[in-house]
Amino acid sequence: MDPVIVVGAGPVGLTLALALARYEVPVTVLDEAPPGSAGQDDRRLARTAVLRPETAALLERLGCATTEGTRWTGWRTLRRRAEVARVAFAAPAGSVKAEECGHDELLERGESGDFGDFGDFRGPGGFGGAGESGDFGGPAGSGDARDLGAEPSPLHLPQHALTRELRAALGGEADVRIVQDSRLTLLKQDSSGVTVHTRGDNGTVWRARYLVGCDGARSVVRKLLGARFPGRTAVERYAVAALRAELPWPGEAVLHRAPPRGDEVTARPLPDGVWRLDWLLPSDGRLVTPDALLARVRDALSLWCGEVPAYDLLDTGVHAVHHRLARRWRSGRAFLAGDAAHLLGALGTQGLDEGLRDAENLAWKLALAWHHGASDTLLDSYQAERREAVAARLRAADRTLPTVRGEGGWHTVRRTVVPRAARTHDVLLTDGHLGRGLLGAPQAHTRTPLAPAAPPAGSVLVGTVVGAAVTDVPVTAPDGSETQLHDRLGGKLLVVLVAPGTGVWERRHWLGAGLMPRLAAAVSALPLQAELLVTEGYPGADAHTVLVVRPDGFLVAALAGVRPAELYACADAARGGATEPTSASAKATAGGQAPEAAAKAAEAAGSEATANR
Repeated sequence: MDPVIVVGAGPVGLTLALALARYEVPVTVLDEAPPGSAGQDDRRLARTAVLRPETAALLERLGCATTEGTRWTGWRTLRRRAEVARVAFAAPAGSVKAEECGHDELLERGESGDFGDFGDFRGPGGFGGAGESGDFGGPAGSGDARDLGAEPSPLHLPQHALTRELRAALGGEADVRIVQDSRLTLLKQDSSGVTVHTRGDNGTVWRARYLVGCDGARSVVRKLLGARFPGRTAVERYAVAALRAELPWPGEAVLHRAPPRGDEVTARPLPDGVWRLDWLLPSDGRLVTPDALLARVRDALSLWCGEVPAYDLLDTGVHAVHHRLARRWRSGRAFLAGDAAHLLGALGTQGLDEGLRDAENLAWKLALAWHHGASDTLLDSYQAERREAVAARLRAADRTLPTVRGEGGWHTVRRTVVPRAARTHDVLLTDGHLGRGLLGAPQAHTRTPLAPAAPPAGSVLVGTVVGAAVTDVPVTAPDGSETQLHDRLGGKLLVVLVAPGTGVWERRHWLGAGLMPRLAAAVSALPLQAELLVTEGYPGADAHTVLVVRPDGFLVAALAGVRPAELYACADAARGGATEPTSASAKATAGGQAPEAAAKAAEAAGSEATANR
């Protein structure tokens, strides 16, 4: 059968190809780069990626090594004369503790001075006397501290290293072909597939069941599809330097507000003592000369270390952040993903992270379509879910920019009202950089078309809202293997039974006891392949709650007990409803029974299993 064509061999295209390969879908990757350049392009330490923990976990599940990246041990937010906040990542994933002297409390004090409305706030930890004028305040341990909690850490790694590791992971996939020197020139669609023409040494005609444009901001695929790409240019500008030096915070990332030169500088660690530094530039578009950039480097190092330490300048650059969003992400059998579909990055938001989430969302849907056929509802859901998620991120940045970058600079502290809380500059920026909160957290698909039209009978509330990503909890498979829930993602639909106390019983006892026989029979009758798992507990869930989880980790429904008809309806909604299968074998695998028949079969099988225990 014809493969899926992925246009573009950057991180998003390679991740999508790897994810499709895990679903046993053949893939052809068309790469513009000339032969022999694989893994050699863009080897620049000033071009890096920050990935949320969930996105880094996706790469690891796909077999992509991320050992060359640095997981931050903490995040510090500094002002000119004080350390305002520190977020630690030392505790186990999922645990959160907070000892806050929050910004709202500081504002209520009404103190004034060098810090505007923040008052005379001095941070802990050995910064007194760091600069000639004592820029970081009083002696170690004085004043107030803010610990925003311990949680999973972001991953920071060079983009060329990520690309290299993705290519290495794809090297073991027999059904993935990467064709270099192949520039797309023509794209035609018909009812059964896509035909494309390429030029170059490997110029030819290619045929595919589906095509995905992952070819960047200047996407040829987007232009050939006629998809508009409106937005704003140069929302923010940054000067960047990668250097090797010894800074006071090994393994921690730093946001420094209002340094002596400029409005903001960030420092993020990389392996081997390398740091990436980013300076926010004025919006006037003036050129940054090499001398001006070196002055910024020396100022920052001097301020942080007390004097300019020995350092090696490895790479520099200037880049502009654009905000754009394609009108259409799907046109027939062709799709857009990554920078071809969206550009974002102001206030710390990470465009590549969102692109990898595009790949995760689209991969299982294309795999289902390739193997079994798919409804338009399923294929349209990619745009409905991912475009809305990115649009929400862009709207949040646009709402926040006037406050954080508004007139009055950093010394005039304002408060911006956003849903649920009043947020100040530092909290907003920290959220954006760490991938959480309004500017960074993954969006829940609350309006997804892949949900039952009405809540199923027996629906219950748990700690995860329907349409949001599920919490990672320990689970046990029917074969007795134990793992984490997130480790089972990227394959089948997951059906998880919450059964406290299961761990104290031998598998042979609980597998044939209680709800398990009926649930196993109901799962076997679902209209798409599903895996049954058991967990001792899930946040907010009572015993005998059944969770239905999509292959990309989003909750479809939570049901009270075994309800075969409702379970079937949830699975049917998750696949976008019934479609005409592509073959008899696909029909058998995809499920040809009506919900009522499946429910009756499951009930009968469950009753027989119970009787035979």
